[in-house]
Amino acid sequence: MGFDALDELLDELLELPIGGKIYTVPAPSAEIGLRTQALINAAAVAADGGRADEQVLGDAAERDLYREVLGPAHDELVGDGVKWPALKHAAITSMVWIAQDKTAAERYWNAAGDPSRLAPNRAARRNRSGAASSTSSRGSTSGTSTRPVPARGKGKKGRKPH
Repeated sequence: MGFDALDELLDELLELPIGGKIYTVPAPSAEIGLRTQALINAAAVAADGGRADEQVLGDAAERDLYREVLGPAHDELVGDGVKWPALKHAAITSMVWIAQDKTAAERYWNAAGDPSRLAPNRAARRNRSGAASSTSSRGSTSGTSTRPVPARGKGKKGRKPH
């Protein structure tokens, strides 16, 4: 069988549409990819309340991470006068691509970075899980129950036999 050439198997670029133009982000070098992966792992540890590797975070602060992950698209974005939120979104999308995969990057991009838009909504999760619906049964008109009718008298115990 043999191995196919890896460069023919991998999709090594992102195409990000911003302001009517497609910006192409090539795959980073192995060094940048490893550093980005380490930075994201350190940030995840810190977000979970752990102690982040200060060396990793310090190294990231010393470098222009957005420039590195965007490659030549960075200078093109800046040269075209793209606003900061768009450049930042493109860079973070690239970081997600580097650390995870293209599918995760597309989800992040299309959710505009909003974590609440990344997770499926509650109703969709409930439908997929087969959980019971909170919809009232057919016999109910208001979704509320009626008050129980109080018991009358003491029942048969209080009666005298004839």
